[in-house]
Amino acid sequence: QVRLVESGGGLVQAGGSLRLSCAASRSIFSDNDMGWYRQAPGKQRELVAVISSGGSTNYLDSVKGRFSISRDNAKNAVYLQMNRLKPEDTAVYYCNNPQDDEYPQSWGQGTQVTVSS
Repeated sequence: QVRLVESGGGLVQAGGSLRLSCAASRSIFSDNDMGWYRQAPGKQRELVAVISSGGSTNYLDSVKGRFSISRDNAKNAVYLQMNRLKPEDTAVYYCNNPQDDEYPQSWGQGTQVTVSS
């Protein structure tokens, strides 16, 4: 069963922008926090942004001021607008409910973001 589908990644130059989208199943999305995570080669997955069901947000320090997370509850969708991208942002980006992130089967396939210098 497909539960999370990420899209919108690609190859961009440093300083460029991308907008990532996540389509979630209703059971994952409804009344829950949603987060964007990333995993670079050789590194652990890290939470980069989170948004509550009511719309409050928090960000990893390294992306604060550059990334913006949002959600559309009617569409069961969460978005990540990424501006002023840096090579160190290169990673596979995933969305998930933070309550589920310890379950390997909860993850989608992610979307690759590559930022060239």
